[in-house]
Amino acid sequence: MATELPYDLLPELAPLSWLLGSWEGQGRLGAGEEDSEIFYQRIDFAETGLPFLQYRSETWLSEEDGTLIRPLTFESGYWSIDRQRHAADVGPGMKPADPVPAYRSAEDVERLRKNDTDFPITATITHPGSMAELYYGIVRGPQIQLQADAVLHGTLSGHYHSASRIYGLVNGQMFWRWDVVEAEGAEPKPHASGILDKMPSENDGRLPPGKPHLPGKHDA
Repeated sequence: MATELPYDLLPELAPLSWLLGSWEGQGRLGAGEEDSEIFYQRIDFAETGLPFLQYRSETWLSEEDGTLIRPLTFESGYWSIDRQRHAADVGPGMKPADPVPAYRSAEDVERLRKNDTDFPITATITHPGSMAELYYGIVRGPQIQLQADAVLHGTLSGHYHSASRIYGLVNGQMFWRWDVVEAEGAEPKPHASGILDKMPSENDGRLPPGKPHLPGKHDA
């Protein structure tokens, strides 16, 4: 499936452009066995006019037929190409960015490749319950690999030491998997995985932001 780029998308976001839009579908907790709990999920990746994508995920426990049971959790964060800071980057805090982009062309962006195939990326993801993760990884075409570099815990967080995530675009669908290491020295365990379809617009689907969602409702 070809990816249409917004005409005003910053060139350095082109490697992440296949993520843009709204995605919905189902997945399973754990290793995905037949008796694993099922969830329904919506992921939104939005372009902001700055050199990062805004990320939001909402999940509900659901029946196999898609009937929503109860809210499961939310995530939010920011994904970008991992590179040196420039005057065109906002911050720290509310310090304004220079209006001239740091990378103005495809040729400029190509210089950010780690090798002939990969761009380095970083993602910051926050969770309810006083926890945030900093990931580093690569994007290789419509494939992403992320490994947690740091996890910030608060007093409300549970056992969660590290994690890895993978995402891929297969026949127009987003496939993803999340593995978690609960304690230092422990082996990674499958945490969740899902298969999501691209929505025609941000207002389509069953879980658009700003629309109230009721347990038991499973119409499109």
